[in-house]
Amino acid sequence: MTDLATLPATAQAELVRTRRASPVEVTRAVLARIEAWEPRLNAFAALDADGAMAAARKAEAAVMAGLPLGPLHGVPATIKDITAVAGLPTRRGSRLSDPAPLGHDAPLVARLKAAGAIILGKTTSTEYGWTAVSSSPLTGHTHNPWKHGVTAGGSSSGAAALAGAGCGALHLGTDGAGSVRLPAHFCGAVGHKPTFGLVPYAPVTNNQSLSHAGPITRSVADAALMLEVMAGLHPADHTTLPGGFRAAEVGAPDLRGLRIAYSPDLGHARVDPDVAAAVRAALPAFEAAGAMVEEVTPPWGPKGPGLERGLWGIAMLPFLETDPERRALQDPGLAACLAEYEGMTLREAIAAQGQRIAYAAEIGQWFASGWDLLVTPAASVTAFEVGRQRPAHWPDHAWDWLVWAEFSYPFDLSHGAAVSVPCGRDGQGLPIGLQIAGPRCADALVLRAAAAFLEERPFIPHFAA
Repeated sequence: MTDLATLPATAQAELVRTRRASPVEVTRAVLARIEAWEPRLNAFAALDADGAMAAARKAEAAVMAGLPLGPLHGVPATIKDITAVAGLPTRRGSRLSDPAPLGHDAPLVARLKAAGAIILGKTTSTEYGWTAVSSSPLTGHTHNPWKHGVTAGGSSSGAAALAGAGCGALHLGTDGAGSVRLPAHFCGAVGHKPTFGLVPYAPVTNNQSLSHAGPITRSVADAALMLEVMAGLHPADHTTLPGGFRAAEVGAPDLRGLRIAYSPDLGHARVDPDVAAAVRAALPAFEAAGAMVEEVTPPWGPKGPGLERGLWGIAMLPFLETDPERRALQDPGLAACLAEYEGMTLREAIAAQGQRIAYAAEIGQWFASGWDLLVTPAASVTAFEVGRQRPAHWPDHAWDWLVWAEFSYPFDLSHGAAVSVPCGRDGQGLPIGLQIAGPRCADALVLRAAAAFLEERPFIPHFAA
């Protein structure tokens, strides 16, 4: 039997159901692999090995008693340290957060547990999820499994690092401007940002409806299964959508009849040559699966940068600290971002929200005009030195990391479905991801295209511990 820790969740669950492996064996294998990688990765804000083994023993007893088993019974999973897990603190990457354990699970965590998942602990996040690099004042640097000393991306830093290292199959991230897809791109994983409202996000954030929660995995089937478990209406989140999601909706990896737009730069973005070449070279895989691919420049593309920066400042303002001593404990990049937007007026904030509504409508109408999907780079750069907001060969800036993430945030603003899948590697051997995006509620189609692509162009993961 291959290493239980690196198997897909679908395989782990099948082994448990058929009693060819026990939840204890699977969980022990994943914890052993984590021990081999930690603290080199520094991917955990709180690893709960004892709690995970206790849950695994309880799950094993249920198997032996012949009780009904959920779709994730005995499958280990991690939760980003933005989301509540009972018995563990939620620090959100901040030294200013409360270290006391919480007494409740977030709705999506409760659903994962009800499906039988074994929660391993809380993974590292940037402070309040403000940036897409893998450093926080609370936990320090999280490292990329492909190369120590370079970023794993963020803000779902630990989740993607563990996925890329083969330390379990299921990792929960959150995404307000790319924080699921960007670290997946850096670490060679699959990162799916669902349609806004598909997965409950509670407590609902007061950040312009930017926050999404979604899976970071190594296979599309695992992402779809995790999404199925988490999705659906919840009374604590008034934005949730009815109907849920069914992994079976993804269907066979057949793209015949689809019109796929490809944009190398959205009409404005700078992209490093290795990334641009890898994504362009990947396009024939969609055509081999039956799709028609055409290069385009979406008219809404160049409108994004100014809009996003204003809205990102508004979203971060709740974390503004007026006390100099408290501000000194924050990430310096976050403090610089807050200082830039501290004087924003209510009139400016309302105007920016109105522009965002029009921008989202334009993206939706563009897809409806005849495009099923859009393929872009997942990000403009590959992994760079930890501790920086931008690569050394890009102009420096105190906080603006968005300049290399211009492809991801449009689909947070428009609430559409989007996934990053690995499509190659750069000259240093570091992963490159491409993004497949669609309109609202096109999650099954987006994931089908991702599955079709990876069937045509399998990506070999990096598992050298």
